[in-house]
Amino acid sequence: MKKQDITFGIHALEAVLNHSPERVIEMWVLQGRDDQRLTPLLEIAAQYGVSIQKTSRKALDEKAGSTQHQGVLARVKAVKQLNDNDLLALLEKTEMPFLLILDGVTDPHNLGACLRNADAAGVHGVIVPRDNSVGLTPVVSKVACGAAEVVPLFQVTNLARTMKALQEKGVWIIGAAGEAEHDLYKADLKGPIAIAMGAEDKGLRRLTRESCDSLASIPMSGSVSSLNVSVATGICLFEAVRQRIS
Repeated sequence: MKKQDITFGIHALEAVLNHSPERVIEMWVLQGRDDQRLTPLLEIAAQYGVSIQKTSRKALDEKAGSTQHQGVLARVKAVKQLNDNDLLALLEKTEMPFLLILDGVTDPHNLGACLRNADAAGVHGVIVPRDNSVGLTPVVSKVACGAAEVVPLFQVTNLARTMKALQEKGVWIIGAAGEAEHDLYKADLKGPIAIAMGAEDKGLRRLTRESCDSLASIPMSGSVSSLNVSVATGICLFEAVRQRIS
C-alpha cells in the first residue's frame, strides 16, 4: 500500500483532522475561497500545525484527479490496511457483532455511500474481498463524508473462508438475493449478524451466496427489477437497526 494518500472534500478532511490529525501532512486550499464552511476546517488544521497552501482550481483538479474536491485537498499518511486478523480481533472485543459484507462492489461512489450507511446504522465493520473490489480511494472517502475514517474496512484474501470463520464465531450471515423465498422483513436480524450484499448488476457471487446461512429479498412492487447497491444496503441495515432496538 502507498505510504501517502490524497484526501479531498470538507467532510472527509474534517473527519481525518478530528480522528487522526497526525496523518495530515499538508493541505491545499482554493485561492480566494474564504467562507463559513471552510474556515473552521482551516482553523483546526492550523491548531495542529498543518502547512496550508493556497492554489488554483486547476491545480486542485489535477492533484485530486477530480473536480469534486470542494476547494480543499490534503496529502495524508495512508491508513493501515485491515485484514482477516484485524477482523478476528474486532470480533473478540465485540459482544454483538453487526457487520456488512460487500461482494464485488467496484464503484468507489457505491462503496463510499455504503460506508456512510454503515456508519449511520452503527455497523462495527465492513468486509470486502481484496480482489474484484474497490478499496479506500480519495473518491470513496469523499463520498463517505467522513465515515471512511470511523468505520473499519477489512480487505480479506478469501471471502468464503472469512465467512466460514465468522460463522464459527457465532455470526449469522444473511445474504440479500432477489431470488430468495423469504423477504427481508421476515428475517431475524437481532443477534450477531453479517449482512452480505452483491454488486448491483450481478448480485452475490455463487460461492458467496452458498456461504450464507440464509437469503432474504427486498420486496419490490414496481417495474424496477433492482436497486442501487448502496440503496439496498441502507434498506437492509436499517431493518436490522429497527429489529435490534425494538
